[in-house]
Order: sequence, then structure tokens, then C-alpha cells
Amino acid sequence: MKIDTGIIGGSGLYSMPGFEVTEEVVLKTPFGDPSDPYVVGTIAGKPVAFLARHGRGHRITPTELNFRANIWGFKKLGVERIVSLSAVGSLKEEHAPEQFVLPDQFFDRTMGRVSTFFGEGLVAHVSFAEPTCHNLMDVVHGACQKAGVVSKKGGTYLCMEGPAFSTKAESNVYRSWGMDIIGMTNLQEAKLAREAEICYATVAMVTDYDCWHEDHDAVTVDQIIATLMKNAENAAKVIRLAIEAMPAPGDCSCKNALKNAIITDKKTVPAETLAKLEIIVGKYFS
Repeated sequence: MKIDTGIIGGSGLYSMPGFEVTEEVVLKTPFGDPSDPYVVGTIAGKPVAFLARHGRGHRITPTELNFRANIWGFKKLGVERIVSLSAVGSLKEEHAPEQFVLPDQFFDRTMGRVSTFFGEGLVAHVSFAEPTCHNLMDVVHGACQKAGVVSKKGGTYLCMEGPAFSTKAESNVYRSWGMDIIGMTNLQEAKLAREAEICYATVAMVTDYDCWHEDHDAVTVDQIIATLMKNAENAAKVIRLAIEAMPAPGDCSCKNALKNAIITDKKTVPAETLAKLEIIVGKYFS
């Protein structure tokens, strides 16, 4: 079974309603273990691989996530596009709880996370000016509209380290920079997906306003959990409609991201490094 599409589920999304499960696939990668087994099955009759980003039961902090293993595993399964679902805080009044944002830009405020497959004798510099796949975003945005979920196509996702949330001073600085939403996970996924030549789009599900908002302290844990659950319900609708509308994989610049990115003289690349990255760079060394 050819699996074209991967889904990454974030906070509140450890499974996907309407997902007909065929099997669970446990993968060992050169970078360690992924967050969880990949759950393979069908949505709307089309093959999909689902991964719970934080593990079922939410066991892994954003800092602890093995992003390389997660994306490598999708590549090993043959996935050509990933839709990543993520709970976020809003940095603008216009992005209200229960709305979705499909960011087309990221801003990195993490602290030394590993964000590349390369190194150990093999250097590549991919273009990342446009960090998400606009073709994939178009499909997901259309699904949001069809599902009746208020969504914005475009915007900037500020990726912070966590696991603590921002101070008010930080939140207000981010707002002054024009950031739209804030989360803890998706930048590294986007970078690694680009290096793996996988189309990638984020569905950022707003749970609440960040601490800058005057009503922030009045929000209870119960309200946030209720919003998470509503977002999960809407996300399931959006994913089903997106999968139904998803065209067969075609030409996309994401699929050739490494074409002019590999800098190292290929004759000098260590054999063990090449073996580790065979599924990612192999076509450029054949």
C-alpha cells in the first residue's frame, strides 16, 4: 500500500476519528525512536500514516521530541506530504480560540534544538525562505472552508522552547514583531521535512490568547481543555475533507529541495553518513 500522506497529531490529538486503522508500524531510525508507532490506515478510503507527536498519553515535552526520527520515519514509509496539527496561542486579537491558522512563515526562538539531518561529513543548505508548501496549504484551506472552520491562510508561527509559556514581556515583544501565533514544535518539523523533500503544512489550532491578553488570567483549565476538544473535532473534519480533495502527488519544488543544496564533494562523504541518509539523499548519489 503506497502511503502518500502523513498526519502529525499534536496536543489533544492522539488519534483521528474516522481513521480506519490497518496496522501499527514500529520503526527504528538512525536517529533513535520516533515519538510513537506510526498508525497506518485509511481516511476517506485513502492511505494515511498518523503519528502522535507527543506520544499517546502525551509523554514527551517539546524539547524532548526526536524530530529527526519522526520525519525520517515518514520518509521511510514513502510519505510525500505531511499535514501537521498543532495547538497554539494567539498573539493577535483577530485569531480567536477555535480558529485555525495555516502559517506560511516561522520564527525561531528555540535554544539549540537539532534541526537538520546533515553533518558528519555531509553538508547541505536547503532554501527555507518559503517554509511551507503552498500547494498543500491550498488544499487544507479549502477543507477548512468546506468544514465551516474559520481559518486564515498565511501568518507567522513563533516557535518557542517551552515547556513553560511566555512571560508577558516576551509575549508583548512577539506582538510588536508582528507574530501571529505561538507554539513549541512545528519549526523543526518544517525544516526537516524540507530536507527530506516532503511537502509540509501546519494547521495551527488556536486554544487561547497568549498571556498578553487582558482576559488571559480569567481563562480556566477546563475552558482550555474544552477548546482543545472542539479543535480536535474540527481538525478531524478538516483532515477528512483535505484527504478527500488531495490530488495525486505531482511536481512540487519541495520534492527537489536538495537538488542544488548539497555542497560537499560527493566523493568525500563518509560511507556511514551516506548509509544513514540513503533514503533522503540517495537519488543524488546514484
